[in-house]
Amino acid sequence: MSQRILLLTGASRGIGHATVKRFSAEGWRVLTCSRHPFDPRCPWPGGADNHVQIDLADAAATRRAIEVVRGKLTEGKLHALVNNAGISPKAEGGGRMNTLETDLRIWGHVFNVNFFASIVLARGLQDELVAAKGAVVNVTSIAGSRVHPFAGAAYATSKAALAALTREMAHDFGPLGVRVNAIAPGEVDTSILSPGTEKIVETLPLRRLGQPDEVASVIHFLCSDESSYVTGAEIEVNAGQHV
Repeated sequence: MSQRILLLTGASRGIGHATVKRFSAEGWRVLTCSRHPFDPRCPWPGGADNHVQIDLADAAATRRAIEVVRGKLTEGKLHALVNNAGISPKAEGGGRMNTLETDLRIWGHVFNVNFFASIVLARGLQDELVAAKGAVVNVTSIAGSRVHPFAGAAYATSKAALAALTREMAHDFGPLGVRVNAIAPGEVDTSILSPGTEKIVETLPLRRLGQPDEVASVIHFLCSDESSYVTGAEIEVNAGQHV
């Protein structure tokens, strides 16, 4: 069998970083995307050659980058696309950005990265996903289903929209043999956490932060043959925060 290939956005830290390591350990070739150049400190094979620098906030630049990605798919197949990149801007002093005061340009920037990039990439690489009978995983958030004390309104609504997009994509891509699912992480131990998160953790049924590798394991499951009859689902990865 030829080596499976994953395209992952937002690979430079946190959940994305853990996902690269998990898939690499399972024998996948991982193409990484971020707005930064490849960091040689990243501990996975072929990193520089398999990295594509994309500013996902720019739809035109994202469409151009699809051709770069396609050029790296030697057999014309993409086995998995994981839309993990996301931004959550804060107000001055680290405060929450609400619906009353957030500049509309910030809303546009957040939605371009967190929402529109996912469908631009999936549509642009449709043929390659279909050829591989591949899978798409969209990374949403616990903030997409409830008001969060730290996540801003633009971030939360973009993630809610991404959850709805997952269902629509599952409906449309399914007849082509491509599965589309989502995961909704909660409080995971990454740099995106805000001061005060420990108060939330105290209320979680499992009473602890999640680890990035725990989220990466669920992503891997959804991209593997073990989930071959799962599509249109949003899996909560949040220690029971959603209950």
